Amino acid sequence: MMHLLLLMSSTDYLHAMRHSAAHVLAAAVQHLYPDVKLGVGPVIENGFFYDVMIPSHTLVEEDLKAIQKEMQRIINKAVDFRREEMSLDEAMAFFGERGQTFKVELLKDLKERGTTKISAEELQDVGPSADSTGSLQASSGQVETISIYHTGDFVDLCRGPHVANSREIGAVRLTKLAGAYWRGKAENEQMQRIYGLAFETKEELDAYLKMLEEAKKRDHRKLGAELDLFAFSDLVGPGLPLFTPKGTVIRHLLEDFVWSLMKPYGYSRVNIPHMAKADLYKTSGHWDKFADDIFHISSKKSDDAFVMKPMNCPHHTQIYASRPRSYRDLPLRYSEVTTVYRDENTGQLQGLSRVRSITQDDAHVFCRPDQVMDECRAIYEIIKAFYAKFGMPLNARLSLSDSAQPEKYLGGREVWERSEEILRGLLKEFGLAYAEAVGEAAFYGPKIDFIAKDAIGREWQLATIQLDFNLPERFKLEYANSDGEKKRPVMIHRAISGSLERFMGVLIEHYAGAFPLWLAPVQVILASVGENHMKFVEHLARELSEAGVRVEADVSSDTIGAKVRKAAKQKIPWTIVVGDKEIGGEDFQVNVFGAQEKLSLSKSELIRQSLES
Repeated sequence: MMHLLLLMSSTDYLHAMRHSAAHVLAAAVQHLYPDVKLGVGPVIENGFFYDVMIPSHTLVEEDLKAIQKEMQRIINKAVDFRREEMSLDEAMAFFGERGQTFKVELLKDLKERGTTKISAEELQDVGPSADSTGSLQASSGQVETISIYHTGDFVDLCRGPHVANSREIGAVRLTKLAGAYWRGKAENEQMQRIYGLAFETKEELDAYLKMLEEAKKRDHRKLGAELDLFAFSDLVGPGLPLFTPKGTVIRHLLEDFVWSLMKPYGYSRVNIPHMAKADLYKTSGHWDKFADDIFHISSKKSDDAFVMKPMNCPHHTQIYASRPRSYRDLPLRYSEVTTVYRDENTGQLQGLSRVRSITQDDAHVFCRPDQVMDECRAIYEIIKAFYAKFGMPLNARLSLSDSAQPEKYLGGREVWERSEEILRGLLKEFGLAYAEAVGEAAFYGPKIDFIAKDAIGREWQLATIQLDFNLPERFKLEYANSDGEKKRPVMIHRAISGSLERFMGVLIEHYAGAFPLWLAPVQVILASVGENHMKFVEHLARELSEAGVRVEADVSSDTIGAKVRKAAKQKIPWTIVVGDKEIGGEDFQVNVFGAQEKLSLSKSELIRQSLES
């Protein structure tokens, strides 16, 4: 086993270590609560979880200390992870004798229906037996043998791999409890999910915990309410954010900024409805892949089945198909900021990060094969300029198809290999650090996903370039070449910010709510010293507003100190106290949020810097 782990990449080793930590967690729970019934315990980002049901006890947060102490005892003992194989019938009898009914259920599913009926997280902990590299010997259909792992006196179903012994597990911290239904279905038994973090060193764990504390302070849900940017309503429905005037200003500024970067590259704006016949998505292939995520519309006046659009690309193909096209017409670049709708599970909704109404700065390029490289280069230039404005460095991921699961994708293997090689070549040309992710492609084509890093080091997958030879084929799109022959165009899907909702959530946390001057919904607060200065402040506010500055006047009876503190609490970039000197024509003394020193600006400089920021 040690030899195997030495051959692993650092990412694989970390995964094995976290998976091993999940087993140690289950062992610790079983030592403390012998009647526990164990669910599954997969690896997740930065750690692991395990689902448990303890008939004699309901866990509370205080119990995590005792469980972690027992975990550490097991880790310190350097207990070996020992693998054993047995038949499915033997495994069912083995776990049945130990009262592990959830494990038996999974084994019965494997025997009766095969791995295709087992979820990814269940497969990680159950899966068919693995060879010495941890790969599956059977990925679908009938499974004959299963592997189990012994960790001291604890035994669990698992396909592996693991670290050699528990001492090789680095720094672990249990973090929280949550409710969970067995196999994610509300009609099943209620379980408790124990979450944990695992890193190779204590220093890495401490750094991550520090980042989590900082992230908590920056939570966009909290700051969004405090800064009056968006709201939710039970009457409107979950996952459907309502943007206030201030939040809408930010949305429009982002839209305008993206358009300013796109326009020089020849993009044209289009507009499509928010619904369509189901036939549109059946033709595109989305219906078969995402039927459960689509909102259906019933009509008493039509026999046609309609849906709320879950994506825009099929609509844009119909604009292209609305008239004959020549090779001279290409490329055509259709751009639109519009909302799509997806029926997300209520439990997965989270602030602006996961919503049901998703506003995309979407665009689709229809071009000849010889134009693909130039169009992708132009999109990359737009993406670079966009994220540079926010000081967010980029890496990339090349999301590829999985040749072992051809049923997940449209088109033939030759088309996929061709398009994947084009994107691979582009990434090398861009000089970006990138990883390849098999199985992460869109069902119609491979893509470059751009990963932006925020102010506290978190990574967000936001922008994307997707290469598509398949939808033009599905919709029979054509153009006439120089010989008058009919050819298929290539379709490039691209997003810059991803969705405006999610990107706004990222930006709120990136800036901790203190937006730069150009993006702040209110750029300047004018605070009057006394009654004698109120009319001047109101007149000045109108003058600045007419010049394009986003300004508010505070002519309340509050003290100057209270007004300045109020502006700071709202994280207004510039606050200007207006008294006799300012009325007399002296330069404005600008309190800059987050800075000690003031700016001294004339009125014309104030306007110029506000507009040019």
